[in-house]
Amino acid sequence: MAKAPTSNDQDRASSKRLSALGGLWPFIRPYRGMLIAAFLALTATALVSLVMPLAVRQVVDNFQGGASAILNQYFGLALVIVALLAAGTAIRYYLVTRLGERVVSDIREAVFDRMIGMSPAFYERIMTGEVLSRITTDTTLILSVIGSSVSVALRNVFIFFGGLILLLLTSAKLTGLVLLIVPAVIVPIVVLGRRLRRLGKENQDWIASSSGSASEALLSVQTVQAFTQEGPVRQKFRTVTEASFDSAQRRILTRAVMTMIVIFLIFSGVVGVLWVGARDVALGTMSIGELVQFVIYAVMVAGAVGALTEIWGELQRAAGATERLVELLGTTDTVTEGPTPTPAPDMASGEIRFDNVTFYYPTRPGTAALDGVSFTIAPGETVALVGPSGAGKSTVIQLLQRFYDPALGAIRMGGVDLRDMSRADFRRQIALVPQDSVIFADTARENIRFGRPDATDAEVESAARAAAAHEFLTALPQGYDTYVGERGLMLSGGQKQRIAIARAILRDAPILLLDEATSALDAESERLVQAAVDDLSRDRTTLIVAHRLATVKKADRIIVFENGQIAAQGTHDDLVAQGGLYARLARLQFTEGVAAE
Repeated sequence: MAKAPTSNDQDRASSKRLSALGGLWPFIRPYRGMLIAAFLALTATALVSLVMPLAVRQVVDNFQGGASAILNQYFGLALVIVALLAAGTAIRYYLVTRLGERVVSDIREAVFDRMIGMSPAFYERIMTGEVLSRITTDTTLILSVIGSSVSVALRNVFIFFGGLILLLLTSAKLTGLVLLIVPAVIVPIVVLGRRLRRLGKENQDWIASSSGSASEALLSVQTVQAFTQEGPVRQKFRTVTEASFDSAQRRILTRAVMTMIVIFLIFSGVVGVLWVGARDVALGTMSIGELVQFVIYAVMVAGAVGALTEIWGELQRAAGATERLVELLGTTDTVTEGPTPTPAPDMASGEIRFDNVTFYYPTRPGTAALDGVSFTIAPGETVALVGPSGAGKSTVIQLLQRFYDPALGAIRMGGVDLRDMSRADFRRQIALVPQDSVIFADTARENIRFGRPDATDAEVESAARAAAAHEFLTALPQGYDTYVGERGLMLSGGQKQRIAIARAILRDAPILLLDEATSALDAESERLVQAAVDDLSRDRTTLIVAHRLATVKKADRIIVFENGQIAAQGTHDDLVAQGGLYARLARLQFTEGVAAE
């Protein structure tokens, strides 16, 4: 059996009490009026249900006396009661279900709002598939509870206590016998309820793990197929899914056993009590109508207890789901902002400065990705970062966008520390072309417009022309309005990259970050895009990360990174003349004639 997917299962399982459902109150509170109306409808239907056996008693007793006029009155009253019960139930269903849908929608929005703003460090600790599972599966459980289980539970609580009181008024002796059964019923509910709580939590964790496994595989389906790993991936998903099924099976079996024990004890007791009641009728100390009334109330009370045992498990699972969602909402981001951030300066005339920056990725705390790095980029300067893979170049790009904070040192824009500014504020002044071009499941036009949502169609097409993307976009079946598929499945790597470049051009920000922006382009497209990038960077502060040195020869300055530190910096010619790492890289990439220059 595979191990459960989370590392803190025991801690989380031990905290799964129904009090965790209190985490839903902030989302329910805005709809108190609807909640009160639903509660009143629920109370009314419960009271009507409790009145009905009184009418039945009168009908039975008067039926023996043959008073037809009285019988007609009581049957007419029964119809009125049924009508009230039907209307009240419909109102309760509408209000409670609507409240559940509204609250769950608010929860999903709140969790998504929180998750979309989390820094990348958060997603190094949790799979995206698990987050999606919590937003979907866990909220579905909560919807079931708010939209059904809670109202049914409250109704059965009213029926239980109201029925007990009316049982007592009908026959104190028989009620005393019924109450003797209660301790025997409570014990299995408490004991098996704890096991249900733990199994419910375990089942939800397996479902989340299954969702994460499927998400990872499907997002990488081409790589999986290219390496013919469909079999192992299927087996991995099958293993996790079967583990989820086994966990669910244990939960279902436990719940079934608990239900069987409780129902057997309840109805065995009721049968015994009815035997005593039948003897009282034979002796004349109780009327048949009273016995029928008592039987109905006894069945209602027993049914209420049985329903509560069913709902108890649902409430336990919903408590676990609530705690998992509250855990996401309460997650502290490692990258935070102060209550009154400093306004971002205008970076059209501001410099970028790294002051003795040291940084460790959360998953690699023992290895410095950057170690005491210091450099300054003047306004309008084009600076290239080169060096071997893993030297720290892309880390500079990520820190500059404040996806992470440095362990030591500071990063400043226009003299202001990034940590003192609103992230959204200074990021508006940055246009990014990432190494892995991100294409959304939308049209080509909207993918470019993502850089500036208020851009006109003419501006979108102008940016595409500048990125050498116009020609292939007009050749698509619906031109710019062609749906490009999930993650741009219909596009080649070079086409995706040109759309990403067009997006950055359209953003028209004073700072331009290019992380291997032309790595997926053919020679002709690279030449065209490089010309566009040269034009674009002319009046902007530009930071270029590149392995292909041909793309950075014209940079004002080249900074060479090695092992998370700056090994050298200067122009292309200066660095070639100095020898060292850059000269070796140049010899590997250029012809002998170029290398000799």
